[in-house]
Amino acid sequence: MIPDDVVDRVRDESDIVSIIGEFVKLKRVGTSFRGPCPFHHGKNPNFAVTDRGYHCFKCGESGDVFTFVQKHLGLDFVESVKWVGARSGVEVHEVARRTEERDRREPLWEVNASAADFFRTQLWESPAAKHARDYLASRGLSRDEADRFGLGYAPRDPNAMREALAALGFDDDRQIAAGVLRASEDRPEPRARFRDRLMFPIYDIQSHVVGFGGRVLGEGEPKYLNSAESDVFAKRNLLYGLNWAKQAIRKADRLIIVEGYFDAIRLMLAGITEAVAPLGTALTEQQAALVRKYTTNVFLLYDSDQAGLKATFRSGDVLLAAGVNARVITLPEGEDPDTYVAKSGAEGFEKAAAASVDVFDRKIQLLERGGWFADLRRKRAALDKLLPTIRITSDQLLRDLYIARTSEVAGIAREALVRELATAPRERRTPIETGGPPPDEGTEVSVRRQDRRVDHRAVAVRAERELVRMLLHQRRFVETAAERIGADAFADSAYQAIFKELTTDDPDKGVDEIAAGLDDDATEVLQELMDEHGGIDLAEGVIGDSINSLLAREIDARLSELDRLLPLAPEAEKDALIAEKQRLAAEMHALGKPRWKGFTRSRQ
Repeated sequence: MIPDDVVDRVRDESDIVSIIGEFVKLKRVGTSFRGPCPFHHGKNPNFAVTDRGYHCFKCGESGDVFTFVQKHLGLDFVESVKWVGARSGVEVHEVARRTEERDRREPLWEVNASAADFFRTQLWESPAAKHARDYLASRGLSRDEADRFGLGYAPRDPNAMREALAALGFDDDRQIAAGVLRASEDRPEPRARFRDRLMFPIYDIQSHVVGFGGRVLGEGEPKYLNSAESDVFAKRNLLYGLNWAKQAIRKADRLIIVEGYFDAIRLMLAGITEAVAPLGTALTEQQAALVRKYTTNVFLLYDSDQAGLKATFRSGDVLLAAGVNARVITLPEGEDPDTYVAKSGAEGFEKAAAASVDVFDRKIQLLERGGWFADLRRKRAALDKLLPTIRITSDQLLRDLYIARTSEVAGIAREALVRELATAPRERRTPIETGGPPPDEGTEVSVRRQDRRVDHRAVAVRAERELVRMLLHQRRFVETAAERIGADAFADSAYQAIFKELTTDDPDKGVDEIAAGLDDDATEVLQELMDEHGGIDLAEGVIGDSINSLLAREIDARLSELDRLLPLAPEAEKDALIAEKQRLAAEMHALGKPRWKGFTRSRQ
């Protein structure tokens, strides 16, 4: 027998249109390919092929790529998998036959598929979903278009879906395992995870429904909520729309990455079917590796605001590290992918794509426009934004081109850049001035994580966590902490978000109120911290040490910056820089050394 994962890989890597096209003359019609049916030997184009499979509207024959090969060539299943694998470049080996086992993921696929049907029915048949239908109409989506992507509506009633799925034989445990029900210690009954949200089914590469993204309708946070992590749903490994886009990506040898579900849908409706979106998070290494299987040419089409630029550069770095070439499509001011493509169509998109620039060049463009190469200090800061990207670029030729471009634009000798690149990356937390590009937070966080060998920074990584944990359990220290330190001192976005919630408005607000202002990732961290009760009796000392460590990190970062500025500074400026170093060193000494042994005891 052939292992299931090998069968899945052969199916994923195969180009069903190309394979069937060897035996049937196919012609593109809309989103599918049509031709005469090879099974009843018709002459009219009743035989349709999509990336999901084939179907004849005359004789009813249908199936996937393996079914076609079995029926058309007279092969058995194992032979058909080997035949398709040979044409797709996937080596197929049989293993000893085992007792047939049901895929352990199948029970969860079934729950999610049934939930998707429930949500879809609610959207079009429930009077309570009128505002959801109105919202779709305001976004210019018809019912046929929404149905194409399986859009639905999760009702406000927390028990409606639960009862509907229970009637189909899915008990609470199975619904919780699939991530559509949520259980908590303070409620006796589990409740629906999604309520009063527009629902987007999320498919894996084999088109199984593995989870959902829910957009809030009206006021509420988070704006988008994903299914809980499960045996079938890990958002870091999935890309929305890849199940529809995979064949188009291979044919076009390019991939368009957009920010959200609606952006991806709008492009696909315009005929640009090689579009995908991350699931509400920054592009991950796993997603970049998935992209690399299909193409090395990626276009990033994000919003042009500061948040969009930040996401663009963060994603660009992840792609470059994976050996993928990334280009940036820039839209006119005030436009986002959804609105732009709705107005300009595929033709307008292709014009924008033709004007795209390499992601590294785009970063340099924004630095130049912001005047970052105008003086010594800002030039040093500009280099600190460019060097991490050069470091992580895995394509050596491209890396060399980036070095040459940086040398040219910054007026720095190539040899100096090469020396700087050879040193260990250092933490930079220089504030971004108005008019410049956003910080590359994904890269900075990565650099910080690699830099834990430096004492103050390594300790501060742990200090952020312990500070927030203690404040969550001992709220009486929140006001004192807020007087000494601000949220901008945090490097980790989750700890920063929780600290902001704690120090804004009422410091005694409940955990549920805090969670309402957080995204999925920060909410998971919040729950983790609330579950840890060790060392609470040491809270005052731990909080003081934590704050000192974060302040020390800020001073240490500035000292490192001064060390790098001094060799480039004119003689007239060196005395002032040296004096600042001496003052900061005195401040560092005054903070003292944190008592981290206390943390060890608290964790015990």
